[in-house]
Amino acid sequence: MSEYKNIIGKGVRFLSSNLDNDQAEGQIWYNSTDKVFRNVISLSAWSAGANLSTARNGIASFGIQTSNVAAGGSPYPGVGTLVEEYNGTGWTAGTALPGNTGMGGAAGTETAGLVFGGIDDNPGNTNSINSTREYDGSSWTSGGNMGNERSQTSGFGTQTAAVVAAGFLSTTTTTANSESYNGTSWSEGNNANNARRNTGAAGISTAGIMFGGGPPATPNNHSEEYDGTSWSEGNDLNTARLMSQQTGGGTQTDAIAFGGNIDPPVSNATENYDGTSWTTNSATLATARAAPGCGTSTAAIAVGGRVPPNNQSLTEEYNKSVTVITGAAWASGGNLGTARRGIGSSIAGTQDAALGFGGGSYSADTEEYNGTSWSEQNNLGTARSFGGSGGTQTAGLFMGGQFPARAQTEEYDGTSWSEQNDMSIARGRSSGCGTQTAGLVFGGTAPPGPGLATEEYDGTNWSNGGNLGTGRYDLGGAGTQTAGLAFGGSPPPNPTTATEEYNGTSWTSSGNLNRARRFLGGVGIQTACFAMGGGTQPGTTTPIANVEEYDGTSWKTAASLATARNGLGGSGTTSAGLAFGGDTAGSTAASNATEEFTPESSALNVKTITIS
Repeated sequence: MSEYKNIIGKGVRFLSSNLDNDQAEGQIWYNSTDKVFRNVISLSAWSAGANLSTARNGIASFGIQTSNVAAGGSPYPGVGTLVEEYNGTGWTAGTALPGNTGMGGAAGTETAGLVFGGIDDNPGNTNSINSTREYDGSSWTSGGNMGNERSQTSGFGTQTAAVVAAGFLSTTTTTANSESYNGTSWSEGNNANNARRNTGAAGISTAGIMFGGGPPATPNNHSEEYDGTSWSEGNDLNTARLMSQQTGGGTQTDAIAFGGNIDPPVSNATENYDGTSWTTNSATLATARAAPGCGTSTAAIAVGGRVPPNNQSLTEEYNKSVTVITGAAWASGGNLGTARRGIGSSIAGTQDAALGFGGGSYSADTEEYNGTSWSEQNNLGTARSFGGSGGTQTAGLFMGGQFPARAQTEEYDGTSWSEQNDMSIARGRSSGCGTQTAGLVFGGTAPPGPGLATEEYDGTNWSNGGNLGTGRYDLGGAGTQTAGLAFGGSPPPNPTTATEEYNGTSWTSSGNLNRARRFLGGVGIQTACFAMGGGTQPGTTTPIANVEEYDGTSWKTAASLATARNGLGGSGTTSAGLAFGGDTAGSTAASNATEEFTPESSALNVKTITIS
């Protein structure tokens, strides 16, 4: 009988703790502390990624999991030119498509991508198009038109060697037609065996696979392989379903399929293809949906999609490895004692030592958070909301506020508030940051309009700082007096994406938010900040859950809040943030919800060996 060492190449080890690196895969060891044998095995699982900035369906997705492009999409109108790029942790704005496109096919990589066909995503338009657009990672150029106008199609291959097959020629006619692209023009190929639309696909131009789809409404489970010339029937999927443009990845002999519509519900199923047959994977999408996506059989990504009747912004990552990945997420903490919007917060505080004050209908309430629950403290001297705030739980600072616009300053010492010298300008709906002895307030409704003015506080007196480049109110803020950050807000009538950095003397423009918003919360410092929630409309309606993270240069999406809201407070950092209060329905539904942020984590999939 062969010994374990001869088979595996490693002996059974005797250790006082578990192995903690990828080399542990396949290794058996005896943990002398726990008195058990253990090993590490690979695991297949989906985990949450950062959401798209804008929910949409019909995306053309190309690239890999850590370098992905989501181009165009639906609904009508508005998102057909939208492009976002994913780096494995968050989405950032890419260069817009030169024409509206929804439900197009895609192939290639982030720096050499291809989008073809689709629907001209404008109100009332339902006709398919034959356009081809090439992407180099920063700009789009027109490629040769396809011979057939088609939408709800999929493709595979590279920018210079791609294949498109099947799809809708019109709103009622499916096709089996296929074409090949050589980097310049498309040429007619042999037809597939089944006319259908909304298929998934994977592979290269000489070894591809197409699966699922419908003719036109009823899902099927057909699978076909392409050898560069002709199509041949493969074994069927286990779950018949309408895919959603590029809903799959990998190669002809090692492919993955996920999600889709199964008439009428949506599916969360994942299947793998080994070149001969499909097997159902135990890993399922957390949210069943028809979601575009791509990647490989061990590292795929599902992007946006649709759970009828709503389009989605969700991103999920699939990994097959010895590492268990837990996605970054916001989780419920203890509720505020008093629900309110426009709440002040200890910007320089922490996740387990935060301060919330004022807000609501001009409240004076003050509460402290200990990481588990909020407790009532002594009230502010003057009830107010929507002011600039800063400091910590034991050294808080509230600057200005409304209603009417105020110049009052109050300091909190961990027990009670005390009145300090007034600001030179009365203002409400401003933002602030810094500490009790080095505070900063900026923007707001200071006369005669959206505020440009900045003031600095030294713990006793106020002095004028450099003006904002963009006058605005309802903006977010974070950082310190000498390294401040202002973002979003409203220079009437519309919300803005503008971001500015303060160096203790003057403001300079920096990378814009991906999504314009006002009444948003801020957490962190100038080089590591969260912009949380807010509203996207000129008024206070339509609160959003979207969160973006700033790295000192640009913004990318992060894990979204569980509760969409605006007018919220925040404390902590981008690795341990806190969001609380706000309203969930445009000033009519004050919230007492508290959420705590935990970043993505990973751990080896260590298993105890048992005899059964």
